[in-house]
Amino acid sequence: MKQGVLVYDQKSERMDVRFGLEDYYGGLHCGTCMDVFVNNRWKPTRIEYGWDERGWYLVGVPTPSLVGLRVRLE
Repeated sequence: MKQGVLVYDQKSERMDVRFGLEDYYGGLHCGTCMDVFVNNRWKPTRIEYGWDERGWYLVGVPTPSLVGLRVRLE
């Protein structure tokens, strides 16, 4: 599994994962599964998009912003 942080790509209007200075996942899509590091443990989740004010969110992870969250995916 690769670890990185969530970032927002304004060009594609999608969330992405940054693994290194120039190493990106390539844009996340609804339903993409990953683990997120919250409360000092890894929690399985998936990313979704709400067409209301919610925007991008992680299922079961209540947080006001996804940017900067540490994630890992295969």
